[in-house]
Amino acid sequence: MMTAIQSNPENRFILSARSAERLGGVHKTLAAIVRRALQLSTIDFAVLEGRRTLERQKLLYQSGATRTLNSRHLSGHAVDLGAWVGGSIRWDWPLYENINQAMQLAAAEQNVPVEWGGDWQSFKDGPHFQLPWEAYPK
Repeated sequence: MMTAIQSNPENRFILSARSAERLGGVHKTLAAIVRRALQLSTIDFAVLEGRRTLERQKLLYQSGATRTLNSRHLSGHAVDLGAWVGGSIRWDWPLYENINQAMQLAAAEQNVPVEWGGDWQSFKDGPHFQLPWEAYPK
């Protein structure tokens, strides 16, 4: 169960130029949610990947980093976010739970559902956030 977090107006997190570039091609609603979540978050984060090509998806599939060739990344309906702590990306699970809280709060403000890969049962993917297929078909 997700616990409520408060807005963090004191954070001074800003979207880096690289993260902003990686939001290019991402559905405008999801991009807006990511930007708002960064304002709300108590953990700084970077956009690791937004929209991706089928060629990149195939490489990730072959390496075992993904289990599908039908990713929401292909249509720009998904992003991967990385917790930025102490000048580098960290993979500690609690950091991603915190980022998820900020993403869910930002999504709720806009009355938009966002799915978190950390909630998946078969393949937990903490950095992954996507707009649901049902609400946002291709």
